[in-house]
Amino acid sequence: MTSVLCFVPTPSVLLEALNINMCQDVNKPKHYTTDYYMQNLVVRRGQEFVMQVTFNRPLAPEDDFHIEFAIGSDPSPNKGSLIMVTFGNRGSGSWSGRILQSQGTAVMFGITPNAAAIVGKFQVYVAISTGMGMQRTKRDPTTDLYLLFNAWCPDDHVFLPNEAERQEYVLNDEGVIYQGSSTSVTERPWTYGQFERGILDACIFILDTSQTPIYDRGNVVKLVRVGSAMMNSQDDNGVMVGNWSNDYSLGKPPTSWTGSTKILLQYANTGVPVCFAQCWVYAGVFNTFLRCLGIPARVITNYNSAHDNTGNLKTDLLFNADGTPDRRNTRDSIWNYHCWNEVMTKRPDLPPGLEGWQVVDSTPQETSDGYFRCGPAPVIAIKEGHLCYPFDCGFVFAEVNSDVVFLKRDKYGDLTPFRVDKTYIGEKILTKAVGSQEQNNITNTYKFPEGNTHRCVIGQDVQLVATFKNQGKVLRNVTAHLDCDIVFYTGVVASHFKDITFDVTVLPYQSELHENLVVLKSEDSVMNVLVNTPRMLCGLTSGCSVCLTLYSVIFREIPPQATITWQETFIPRLPGLRRITALMDCQEVRQVTGTT
Repeated sequence: MTSVLCFVPTPSVLLEALNINMCQDVNKPKHYTTDYYMQNLVVRRGQEFVMQVTFNRPLAPEDDFHIEFAIGSDPSPNKGSLIMVTFGNRGSGSWSGRILQSQGTAVMFGITPNAAAIVGKFQVYVAISTGMGMQRTKRDPTTDLYLLFNAWCPDDHVFLPNEAERQEYVLNDEGVIYQGSSTSVTERPWTYGQFERGILDACIFILDTSQTPIYDRGNVVKLVRVGSAMMNSQDDNGVMVGNWSNDYSLGKPPTSWTGSTKILLQYANTGVPVCFAQCWVYAGVFNTFLRCLGIPARVITNYNSAHDNTGNLKTDLLFNADGTPDRRNTRDSIWNYHCWNEVMTKRPDLPPGLEGWQVVDSTPQETSDGYFRCGPAPVIAIKEGHLCYPFDCGFVFAEVNSDVVFLKRDKYGDLTPFRVDKTYIGEKILTKAVGSQEQNNITNTYKFPEGNTHRCVIGQDVQLVATFKNQGKVLRNVTAHLDCDIVFYTGVVASHFKDITFDVTVLPYQSELHENLVVLKSEDSVMNVLVNTPRMLCGLTSGCSVCLTLYSVIFREIPPQATITWQETFIPRLPGLRRITALMDCQEVRQVTGTT
């Protein structure tokens, strides 16, 4: 476009704006917002967009007008929630504007929002001075403008210089969340769906529900901190209710969700927290919230994740004098895995060098400044052990790098350490690789290299070898006790299933190996599940719900070795490669998925 403006002699007719065209076909591709399924224009801050205003006559030199962008219930220029964009020599505000082209009564304007502008939904008006005050165009919902963070803008704090990473961490609407154990990693496909109908409005609804001041919604650090708290319902009536009890009768099991959209839309439509979630669900939905608002984000899985309940940066496991676990007094725990998020942002509130990936965690574990939330905590600060910086660096450090201290209580009640494991916690930290479905091991971004140990593989017999070493000159008779429990991935005991007590005689200055301590045999398994893609075969006889992406079918009974087939028809909204995920969920078995 050329910057040409033709003025006409002094008019006798007052200027009036007849129509506003937000030029979506021109703006959306340039702002990478074409995929948002909505009627209004979505643009990113710090980058020019165009809009066309049709007046009742051509512009004249003495015409006094500006374009207003208002957000919130009480827009104010002092709070940055009422922006007045002027043109020519009339001065300029925080947003800049220019006239790109004027053809008769139609004028094309270029508007560049400040790179630190408030993020959210703006109303758009054209205001004209009439000599009797300002006359504004009537409210028109079709011209409302959604403004997002901009990972493509070097002046935005969320700027991400690598285009492949921007495509992955902002624009990719599906992903993989890792579960299982460090030696037997499993993959859960997850549909983020940040561009689907109603999701952007749902994210803004969450901010409104949190009562976050409008003027804070351009500050990425404050916004992600609010989002971390609002994903859980623990203390602020947030999006999801956590449940680790294995009783999901009042809602949906966490394992039954395949994506974020249903959860966010249900919350936005009802205002009632959605039942139920666990860590990967919190992380998946939070990732949708972040990417939808334009913040580069990814889901992280930390294997052997510690929960330091006491805040001493250690994981203390207590045992009684006879060697049995003291569950009543043990406050710390170790999860098989735990999922959280990272966001890419600068940290102007911290010293230089602490920008980059920041940990944010919405699973309600501990409070931070009075709310159940965590972060943002700079990953580099966690690695370097700089735990004094906000927010919650110490807690995250303990999750990935604390020592496991085993303590035994004597008959007087005193605790004495008898073993310290420095390598078990944070054994592996994974996220999805950029541009592929492969794993990206990012353990070295959180901690320096350390030793590792071998773990048994899920599904194999558990065979233990106990070694007893006599360091004295007298023969010793030892009575040992092995305690066996079934635990959830959070470390919480689901059931106790076996105790093994055995005697060993150890000669002076010798070692004695006690082998064949088999605590679980493969023939004890109660079911086998075979997953095909996307077909599933199972041997379950109780009610199952099988879900194919957004479609769900409930079967009261699936006979052993039966094949269930049904057909769904849908029309793809966007071009490009897409995955179909099928999930089977019932009380007897969880997390049975197939993807094609």
